[in-house]
Amino acid sequence: MSTVTTPRSLARPLDDAAGLASAVDALLAGRAEPPVLFGLGEPTHGIVAFPLLRNELLPHLVEKGYRAVVLETDFFAASLIDEYVGGGPAELGTVLETGFSHGFGAVPGNRELLRWLRAHNAGRAPRDRVRCYGFDAPTEYAGAPSPRRALGAVLDRLPAALRPASAGDLDALLGDESEWLNPAAMYDANASIGNSERVRALRIIADDLADALRRAAPALHAADPSGYFRAAAHARTAQGLLRYHVAMADAAADRMETLISVRAEIMAENLLAIVERERERGPVLVFAHNAHLQRAQSHSPVGGAVNWANTGALVGLALGERYVFVASDANPRSEPGTLQHLLAEATDRRALFPAPALRAALDPSTRAGEPIVPGHIPLRPSDLDGADAVVFIADTDGVRVRYW
Repeated sequence: MSTVTTPRSLARPLDDAAGLASAVDALLAGRAEPPVLFGLGEPTHGIVAFPLLRNELLPHLVEKGYRAVVLETDFFAASLIDEYVGGGPAELGTVLETGFSHGFGAVPGNRELLRWLRAHNAGRAPRDRVRCYGFDAPTEYAGAPSPRRALGAVLDRLPAALRPASAGDLDALLGDESEWLNPAAMYDANASIGNSERVRALRIIADDLADALRRAAPALHAADPSGYFRAAAHARTAQGLLRYHVAMADAAADRMETLISVRAEIMAENLLAIVERERERGPVLVFAHNAHLQRAQSHSPVGGAVNWANTGALVGLALGERYVFVASDANPRSEPGTLQHLLAEATDRRALFPAPALRAALDPSTRAGEPIVPGHIPLRPSDLDGADAVVFIADTDGVRVRYW
């Protein structure tokens, strides 16, 4: 007699750290290639259970050779986090306040993460320390800064002989920072500086600087690998910020999708650069919203059901089987007929479900449940196509700790 596959039959209980480690090991053992990047997603920010899941998983991955963790925070601000976990003198409170963008330093679990990393790294050689990175673009919800800092950093790193003549007008073209930070530009394309001749000229300068930096790479990298890594990030950021401002000035109907896509592209470039930098030391764990990390098209109910090719889709295209993504979700009170209700029936605490088998076991009528808090994007059955597994957490009441 054949056995019917159900979510309950697929569930691997994660009752403790040992159960989590066992389930993850089984997932990774089935890969055609060992991953260089492990993505762990959360369905919203601020619910304690998800960053605590990350904190619980990280020590096991470190035992398996992982040597870096990447967070959904500004790439450059996160250098303060990495200095702290490497034994730097800064106070933890200062690092949480200034090393995280979007106010994420107050997210529950981040303080504990940094404490663990600092204690783990103490006394270890640099090659064995766990580095901490951010991969987000230097944008905020209401807009984006100018590329002033990024362009200046690349210019300062270049030898005088390689500095392009086009950069001579840099200060005049950049003008006043308030022109770039105008909050009205996020909602009104006509308020953006992105459609100006100055921005078109700055895009040429950004390209010239990036090209000069690539030509100088052999000497610069040999002299200071970390300095070159940051300079290359500044070059990418300058180009990305200018693309972002150009998109802000476009009044087309798909303007919001373009803005989100440009941010995703910057994030993907940063993430791939981190993976390449860490290639000889070990694989990398990245923790962010499911919408950033899933390999399928992401969606948001905000702004008219916006869809975009996200960071995970771009990274997955580049890395193939070497990228593994585990999504997570919650909502034990979801209505019957929803994915969340089926998963809640399969576990009273938390469990891991292999995504392909779970998708195959679902009735075609299965739909996504309702959000448990503002900002929660419940997984849809189609989202399982962009994940290798799903962790469902049933023992959270959905209490959100406000951090902004």
